[in-house]
Amino acid sequence: MLREVDAYLANLARADHRAALTALRQQLRALLPDHTEVISYQMPGFRAPSGAMTAGYASFARHCGYYPHSGQIIAQFPAECAPFKSTKGALQFTPEHPLPAEFVAKLVAARLSEIAMRGR
Repeated sequence: MLREVDAYLANLARADHRAALTALRQQLRALLPDHTEVISYQMPGFRAPSGAMTAGYASFARHCGYYPHSGQIIAQFPAECAPFKSTKGALQFTPEHPLPAEFVAKLVAARLSEIAMRGR
């Protein structure tokens, strides 16, 4: 699957999106060393050994997106989400205003906790 993720990033039309998502990918790799990189829902992401999706990301025409693959995670961080457009299951950001590394770590930790509590 690494080839598919590499191809996804290489084929992005916007170099600034490619750079922002490559940096996010590297951070997620460090936070999730036991996860497998996959393409799921037509976007790159990280799958836990249990099979649960933990995090995903994507590029769109005017923004990038982060997806915790849960409708419960983003609502846990209203203050951190305030500077970004968000929905129940997504955060939008731009290369000029990326998600702070500390916030990404919190999102990942919350999702890992949720997965552990559900047993998947």
